Amino acid sequence: MDYASAIQIAERVREELAPHCFRIAIAGSIRRKAPQVGDIEIVAIPKPYEINLFSNGISTVVNRWKKVRGELPCKYTQRLLPDGIKLDLFFASRKNWGYIMAIRTGSADYCRRVLAPGWVRSGYHGIEGMLTDCDGNEICVPEEKDLFAIAGVKWTEPEARI
Repeated sequence: MDYASAIQIAERVREELAPHCFRIAIAGSIRRKAPQVGDIEIVAIPKPYEINLFSNGISTVVNRWKKVRGELPCKYTQRLLPDGIKLDLFFASRKNWGYIMAIRTGSADYCRRVLAPGWVRSGYHGIEGMLTDCDGNEICVPEEKDLFAIAGVKWTEPEARI
């Protein structure tokens, strides 16, 4: 899908989810302003919600879309939007927002070549959505720029992360 169409859909989805989130942002190829977009990636810190007979919060929006994978509550779910494009929705916390935004903005190649080697050189590892030290202690990465600093990598705007 072309960038102009994808950004419109992504913004609409972000607006639908926003009332149920403490924080939410578009990531992935849309954030990198790629001319062609394969899917929509959004990172969110959801407000508390429940999944049961009477669902509430973000689940009332997400569960309207056809599930491809990831049953709420979870760290990740993929849904098929009515527009015919897949939504990859990643759930973060205040503690790992910067880490998740960086790796979900990508590109995957940039993260493999630049960011991950940087944090490994600094003595850290990425494990199950968290940056950890060599003893397995979780490292707080509240903003993307914090991850770049931890990795010893100069800040790079999303569009240049190729």
